[in-house]
Amino acid sequence: MMRWFLVFMLVAQVVAADVVTPTRTLRPGTLITLQDLTIRDGQQMGAFDRITDVAGQEARVALYAGRPIPFEAVGPPAIVNRNQIVPLSYQASGLRITTEGRAMERGGVGDRIRIMNLQSRATLFGLVQADGTIKVTQ
Repeated sequence: MMRWFLVFMLVAQVVAADVVTPTRTLRPGTLITLQDLTIRDGQQMGAFDRITDVAGQEARVALYAGRPIPFEAVGPPAIVNRNQIVPLSYQASGLRITTEGRAMERGGVGDRIRIMNLQSRATLFGLVQADGTIKVTQ
């Protein structure tokens, strides 16, 4: 009996949930402000339910007015742009290598992006750091 009550409560919470939606269509790369967002009644799993979690983020895909914003549709604002020359850093076993590379895609702090080492022309992956450098991971 108690188990069914818990299932009912979980389902009731999903049905009665609020979702964050844009007030206007936002193009990819747009920095999202508080004025761009509103709360609506809805029931979508995997979508934001607090405006403060979305404000200040960057749209990764087109966000349409009135539609819930999925978690993967926004991220930290990009600080590295595609084709930008960026410093690369690699550290392992006390060895530190630094060089320059070309970003193959946009990325914000913590994003894993593809980069090309300008000297070897090898394609690598790295994490975008707060100072704009890329920490090579592979």
